[in-house]
Amino acid sequence: MRALWLEEQQLAYRTDLPIPQPAPNEALIRTRLAGICGTDMEMLKGYYPYTGVPGHEFVGEVVDARSAPQLVGKRVVGEINIVCGECVHCLAGRPTHCLNRKALGINGKNGVFADYFTLPVENLHLVPENVADESAVFTEPLAAAVEILEQVHIHPANRVLVVGAGRLGQCIAQALSLTGAQLEVVTRYERQRVLLAQRGIAAISESNILPGTMDVVVDATGSPGGFEVARKAVRPRGTLVLKSTYAGNLDFDASSLVVDEITLIGSRCGPFAPTLRLLAQKLMSPALLIDRIYPLSDGLEAFEKAAEHGVFKILLTT
Repeated sequence: MRALWLEEQQLAYRTDLPIPQPAPNEALIRTRLAGICGTDMEMLKGYYPYTGVPGHEFVGEVVDARSAPQLVGKRVVGEINIVCGECVHCLAGRPTHCLNRKALGINGKNGVFADYFTLPVENLHLVPENVADESAVFTEPLAAAVEILEQVHIHPANRVLVVGAGRLGQCIAQALSLTGAQLEVVTRYERQRVLLAQRGIAAISESNILPGTMDVVVDATGSPGGFEVARKAVRPRGTLVLKSTYAGNLDFDASSLVVDEITLIGSRCGPFAPTLRLLAQKLMSPALLIDRIYPLSDGLEAFEKAAEHGVFKILLTT
């Protein structure tokens, strides 16, 4: 089997890996499209120690599923956390925080940059017939964006700011635009503004932000500078959502959060089912973000392209 293999922060293209054998509760899935995301590229820099096949954004076709034969031949997307179902968090309805969880292509479970991979059947969601592969492959990052709406009640009258207009920021902006709130996204480059304009979303430069005026601010930059911009923008008793991870430690004035009574929310994985409904209803247009699709055999070149400045979404196909 062909796959990309990550070991000691080095990525290699291999053709000698065995086709994985699914456990009784798993499905064997053929990758149709897979997306390279920021986490994948950060893992090459040592963000998380991992050896194996990376990749967790996918749309695939079920090849074998002993516990759910009705899924064979169906297009699916899948939640990336493989959980035990028995720990205190699983039993309390917090499975994404399972004490024993594995994460597809990130921790303890080979990912989707391969011809085939496996996932538990309970993680899978059928792709609606009217949702193309080029949109379905964005289900995981879009679900992460929709998670903000699960955590924060955003009113139509709210002023909302997204800091960061890259791959993740664009997905977040599309999700938050559904609330009817007064939404603006901090941009630095013309292409970011053009993509937002295609969805009717307003762009704003950092210099035009009025400090302390935003009800909800989402930091999607993963950088200390982005956090600083977001912190200055949020009003007293406002909400600051951290939507991307930070490499290393983040220094900030904790006292100001106390004095201004800021609500600080970490946000990670999100709900797949409502995200797929939004895609089926054409309320999101993630395919606008695709820059290029590479064959799996050119995966190393695809990663180099994805790392270039100003590039949005790079996909791999088998």
